[in-house]
Amino acid sequence: MKNKNNLTLAAVAMAGLALAGCSSSKTAATTTAPATTASATAAPAEEPMVKGVGLDVTNIDAAVSPCDDFFHYASGSWLKSNPIPAAEVRWGSFQQLAERNNAVSRQILEEAAANRSATKGTNAQKVGDFYASAMDSMAIEKAGIAPLKPELVRIDAVKDLKGLQTLIAHEQMLGTGPFFRAGVAPDRKMSTVYAVNLNQGGLSMPDRDYYLKDDARSKTVRNAFVTYMTNTFKLMGDNEATAAKKAAAVLRIETKLAEASKSRVELRDPNANYNKMTLVQANTEFPNIGLPTMLAQNKLGAAKEVIVGQPAFFKTLSGMMKSEPLADMKTYLRWQLVSSVASALPKAYGDEQFRFEQVQTGAKQQQPRWKRMLASTNGALGEAFGQLWVDKAFTPEAKAKAMEMVNNLKASFAEHIQQNTWMSDATKAEALKKLNAFTVKIGYPDKWKDYSALNVSRDSYLQNVLNARQWSYNQNINKYGKPIDRTEWGMTPPTVNAYYNPSMNEIVFPAGIMQPPFFDPKADDAVNYGGMGAVIGHEMTHGFDDQGRQSDAVGNLRDWWTKEDADKFVQRATLVGNQYSAFSPVDSVFVNGKLTMGENLADLGGLNLAYTALQKQLAGKPKTKVDGFTPEQRFFLAWAQIWRTNSRPEYLRQQVLTDPHSPAQFRTNGPLQNMPEFYEAFGCKQDAKMVRAENVRAKIW
Repeated sequence: MKNKNNLTLAAVAMAGLALAGCSSSKTAATTTAPATTASATAAPAEEPMVKGVGLDVTNIDAAVSPCDDFFHYASGSWLKSNPIPAAEVRWGSFQQLAERNNAVSRQILEEAAANRSATKGTNAQKVGDFYASAMDSMAIEKAGIAPLKPELVRIDAVKDLKGLQTLIAHEQMLGTGPFFRAGVAPDRKMSTVYAVNLNQGGLSMPDRDYYLKDDARSKTVRNAFVTYMTNTFKLMGDNEATAAKKAAAVLRIETKLAEASKSRVELRDPNANYNKMTLVQANTEFPNIGLPTMLAQNKLGAAKEVIVGQPAFFKTLSGMMKSEPLADMKTYLRWQLVSSVASALPKAYGDEQFRFEQVQTGAKQQQPRWKRMLASTNGALGEAFGQLWVDKAFTPEAKAKAMEMVNNLKASFAEHIQQNTWMSDATKAEALKKLNAFTVKIGYPDKWKDYSALNVSRDSYLQNVLNARQWSYNQNINKYGKPIDRTEWGMTPPTVNAYYNPSMNEIVFPAGIMQPPFFDPKADDAVNYGGMGAVIGHEMTHGFDDQGRQSDAVGNLRDWWTKEDADKFVQRATLVGNQYSAFSPVDSVFVNGKLTMGENLADLGGLNLAYTALQKQLAGKPKTKVDGFTPEQRFFLAWAQIWRTNSRPEYLRQQVLTDPHSPAQFRTNGPLQNMPEFYEAFGCKQDAKMVRAENVRAKIW
């Protein structure tokens, strides 16, 4: 199912750890010992070998020098012996952990679905019935598209501009994603109150460039998109000619939206995407959208102001509302509706959607239904399901250890700020104030969402999906006019990820990521700090990356930097951007150093912070080699371990265009090339590929 979340966590810039990948061969497995060169320092044979936990050194490829390519040295054997499963577009530590979490999740959901005696209205009943209805493919096939008929009839009934405005407001509530995104989130310049936010949207393909570029790859994806739409309209009953005509109309409308849309790099500027207007002003600027009607219809009639992310986009859309043929606009709305619920329709609809995804990502086969429906259940009832998951899969000990690591990383960050040689005392004081104000969330929410108003039954999966979307929309808009809810989470507990939320100045680590290889309570500190410690440092650094540094301790967009310090930051960040823009994961396709800037800065800063925190943990203790490696070497090996990934070339091409995260190979090597601590740990000479000359070496935090 397409991600059609119209609510504001989609509009708020949350910087997450997320996933990445790299291309690699899929040859037979090889088992290796630590390299015996000066750069690997294996223990002498006569010394007893201390066996470690949390790091499998047989994944190392000793044929590669760690000073030439640490990614392939640390994980080369693993990469060769772990080809990408047919249903995956990338395969690495994130996916392996998600697979283990999914096994627990599947058991929970199947038990819940089998329990027909659960008390009506309880989370157990809703989770069980939602998953059971999702897995009932026979009922879905039998129902056909009939459950969607009331919505299709509503679209057919539109006769004029006013009717179109009313319909778009309704579709916003259903979360089908037409034209733009609307929702409620903290005001980025007054974070103690909620505001109505409007942002560009309405595109079916992952990025505007797929509509605008004429290179071979863009044309291939665009042609596949037209085929997908044509075949979907045929499934809805149109003949070939009519279906093709409708597909062309949708492509034309979405291309106009794409032309008016800002690029992903432009969307990274929080101030440029903050344009507060009175509702009267907005309605004057964009008269044909009908904002007063939409807000009143969707229970936001009390709003007197709106924050418009991209005024030029809405100006174009307002013109289109009058200039575009009404029939074509209705065709676009039908497409947005049907494609947003493809997985809840008969199998043929989902198959067409997957064929298009294959062209985009290179996936060889569709995910099994249970896995797709697990994701759907998690998306609809994430915290109801999450409560059941946490009870089974997360321990208080893991939460306590994570908090200990957070406190250690905060102490390291404070030291880094205080010892910083390029910032003034005034800016340092503001930075420390922000660091000390971090809210930390670990594992799961202290206050769970209340799903009592959400109706779920076994009768219709499609109806459950629509009900869940309306419930989610109502949850969002009901915040308006109320105090800021600082207990809210933007990810569900089983998620293998983490994030920083600038408007709340919070760092969040779901239970799903607090497991091997990121964190293992039995592992030595070197492994845990190279894994989970670097993740924690990564999220902390997001508060001070190119976007995060523009928000203050309470989450407001406010410039707290002296001009001289800001200029120095930009100069140092630009150096990092230029480094990553030179990386090419596949066929002369290069990483966009501006798009990936925040994540690259967070990787570099987070790893430096984690290394400092580890040294504090090791102070005064014997530095025992484990598996023949020093603690420092194990730290860097653990870092490489979390990023080991094989990726399909099609996926890499899409990632470079759409993802603010660099491919995994460069997330591994990029920071290390700037760290003298790494050079020393592996005995790298100044002319080694992993060593940058001092005059082009980057360090910010």
